[in-house]
Amino acid sequence: MPPSTPERTCAVTDWHALDADEALRRCGTDPQRGLDGAAAARRLAEHGPNALPEAPPRPAWLGLLRQFKSPLIYILFAAAVLAVALGHHGDAGVILAVVVVNALIGSFQEGRAERSMAALRRLSGLHVRVLRDGAERVVEARELVPGDLMLLAAGDAVAADARLVEQVQLQVAEAALTGESVPVSKSVTPLPEVTGLADRHDMVYSGTHVTGGRARAVVVATGVHTEVGRIAGLTERAEEPKTPLELRLEQFGRALVAAALGLFVLVVLLGLWRALPLPEVLMVAISQMVSMVPEGLPVAMTIALAVGMQRMAERGAIIRRLSAVETLGSTTVICSDKTGTLTRNEMTVVELWLPGDGTPREIAVGGIGYAPEGRLLEQGRPVDARDPALAGLLAAAVLCNDAELQPPAGDAAWTVLGDPTEGALLVLAAKAGADPATLRRDAPREAELPFDSDTKLMATRHRLGGAPRRVLLKGAPEALLRLAHGEDAATLAAARAQAEAMATRALRVLAFGSVDDDTLDAAAGFDALAGRVRLLGLAGQIDPPREEVRQAVAECRRAGIRPVMVTGDHKLTGLAIARALGIADDGDGRGACRAVDGPELERMGEAELREALPSIAVFARVQPAQKLRIVEALQARGEVVAMTGDGVNDAPALARADVGVAMGITGTEVAKSAAKIVVTDDNFATIVGAVQQGRVVYGNLKKVILYLLATSMAEVLVLLLALLGGFPLPLAAVQILWINIVTEGTVTVNLVMDPPDGDEMRRRPVSRDDRLLGTALLRRVALMTPMIAAVTFGWFAWRLSQGVPEDLVRTETFTVLAMCQWFNVLNCQSATASALGARLLRNRWLVGGLSLSVALQAAVLYLPPMNALFHTVPLPPASLLPLVALASLVLWAEEARKLRARGGRR
Repeated sequence: MPPSTPERTCAVTDWHALDADEALRRCGTDPQRGLDGAAAARRLAEHGPNALPEAPPRPAWLGLLRQFKSPLIYILFAAAVLAVALGHHGDAGVILAVVVVNALIGSFQEGRAERSMAALRRLSGLHVRVLRDGAERVVEARELVPGDLMLLAAGDAVAADARLVEQVQLQVAEAALTGESVPVSKSVTPLPEVTGLADRHDMVYSGTHVTGGRARAVVVATGVHTEVGRIAGLTERAEEPKTPLELRLEQFGRALVAAALGLFVLVVLLGLWRALPLPEVLMVAISQMVSMVPEGLPVAMTIALAVGMQRMAERGAIIRRLSAVETLGSTTVICSDKTGTLTRNEMTVVELWLPGDGTPREIAVGGIGYAPEGRLLEQGRPVDARDPALAGLLAAAVLCNDAELQPPAGDAAWTVLGDPTEGALLVLAAKAGADPATLRRDAPREAELPFDSDTKLMATRHRLGGAPRRVLLKGAPEALLRLAHGEDAATLAAARAQAEAMATRALRVLAFGSVDDDTLDAAAGFDALAGRVRLLGLAGQIDPPREEVRQAVAECRRAGIRPVMVTGDHKLTGLAIARALGIADDGDGRGACRAVDGPELERMGEAELREALPSIAVFARVQPAQKLRIVEALQARGEVVAMTGDGVNDAPALARADVGVAMGITGTEVAKSAAKIVVTDDNFATIVGAVQQGRVVYGNLKKVILYLLATSMAEVLVLLLALLGGFPLPLAAVQILWINIVTEGTVTVNLVMDPPDGDEMRRRPVSRDDRLLGTALLRRVALMTPMIAAVTFGWFAWRLSQGVPEDLVRTETFTVLAMCQWFNVLNCQSATASALGARLLRNRWLVGGLSLSVALQAAVLYLPPMNALFHTVPLPPASLLPLVALASLVLWAEEARKLRARGGRR
């Protein structure tokens, strides 16, 4: 095989008509080493990244124009035109300036949010396994180049068009490309050039995924040159639909716009009734209508989601669907895998059981982790690795195994490439003195039946020195023992009893068997071996629980969330771990204490399952298809379900769950694509942390709604009191606009940046149908709005009664109202915690917004050009202290309510 060269760039189109060796030759790819790093870099520079063309980033000017597409802006433009028509050119200039400033702020904030979300999408990009420089490597799909040797296994997404050069029972789902509804079996046999795309069984194509088997394939086309790339116009990623919360916010906004129009009519009618000048009444009516429109809400929503996604990413949860952010806050049940999520996924074999000649043997295995350090002891004495019974089990453990044990590199520890369960078997062999590499070299694999999550078995065929062929099997004890019914009944009964005993000690149990002089028939499957399997023994592995998970489970329970274990292990193993972590209680009947396995679940009717769900803590030995049934049964009870998964067959359950959570380390690409969240560390505690952040996002949005509604209603109430009481208008139109756009705008978006309050996981889950204006929120509005209105209007009426000039009274009223807004935003940070002390300093964005708002208000008061535009007069600094004290009553009233709320909660 010639070395790879940059000139060989796979320009042929009819790859399916070439045999595998010729395809490798034309691509310049070494079948044993793949491409070298330098060649891959050159080809990447030549062909570009393996990606379809992305829509160009939206120009800044277009983002700015989008800010003008709202009812609020149309109302403001109408007000500006009216001001010009009435000769109020200064007012018109102020209105237009406010419009432009609001558009600039909105454009900047949305642009920042979009860049953040784009960066997070890149974190969850597709990764593939390739052979480069003779070693297996994991690279981003974007870095694939023509000539790369892809390594494919069940659950992998195919990231580029490739010619198969080696395959074992490979099946690929190609519905996304060809419309074929069932997975297609593949081969490496060349096909005629005229073969259609759907019948090219020696090719795999970008956009499809592997459902079974494994393969090696040489990449022949990337990016726009793939079959998907040729129809890129039809496969562009659709814009993500709006989430339910976004739709509810839009409906809320439309309702407020309708209310604002009604307010406009009411103010005009009251002004005419009072015989006030029509131009002034119209300007104030329009300004007051603007104050009712929550113009900051859409931007606040965008920022809240972006901030939530960033915070979750920092804790190891990558959000793939925006809807997951809000749904997390409503989650009531988390169905979690055991291995790697609740446990460390660092498997260690600690116990062996050998059937013996009528007398079973038990062997203890020392050591922990992947380092091959430890001894095998039988009744306290070392066991000779040449012991025939032990050697047979070790051979099966090493040969019926796809993992690789990697020695330390530099300061790194021993690691496993592949499944940790299989890796632990290699460590076992090394501890016994066997060399896995030598065993594999002396007994090459000739055929295999890959591990199947439905049968829970794996088989390989090898040519050994002592027999022409030998089939080795490993899998779940109950599955393998069903094939070994040729063994005597006493041995099988002893094996079953030992497997259960190991499981009750929280060990994961594997059984091993062999069949001499036999073949493997993919069509007949494992059933063809029934009755001829000889039992070699059992291995018990321990996977210690993660230390942080018990605390996370307790946190879940305090938050009203029920954790449920869904595992492929024996139900006794699962129940032992569940009790250790607090997922299952001790069986006193007060909570979930049952474990149900797959066969039991199969026998349950739908009504029986729904009734039993509250008492079930563990679902064990479940098939992936049964996960979907569990999700649907929980949802039928009104639960909001988060479901974890990692396999290709988990995809339906992940897609059906309210929040599908894929594992970032062990998860297949298919599972990640179906999920709404990818957990980068496969840790249950990370999922719980994401739930907390989901509650934070929703809570912060409710804070913004509370703030906007209370302050807008207060402005309306002040105006109506003045009109009904026979007073002059308390605020000029431009002052109302300033309060609404500038004073509120500088703090609204920053309020959604609030960090967690710390009690999110002590609250009940947010109801799926939770109203934006719930009873608790309306009660707070009912206190805040009258307080702001009473303080503002009370000062206005009192100062007028003293004969103070109207311009000065208006300026003071304008300033008092702004101060009330500042104090009220502090009120909205928490429903129960005091705003006093260091709480404010936790949100540096809000501190900055308040500082900016104060500086701008000072400019309006003390800069002569601003005095002219906003109809204000400078206030003596000493006169500001009484205004601050008066406005602070808004804070003290809410502090009193919070104090009572904290006392009642105790």
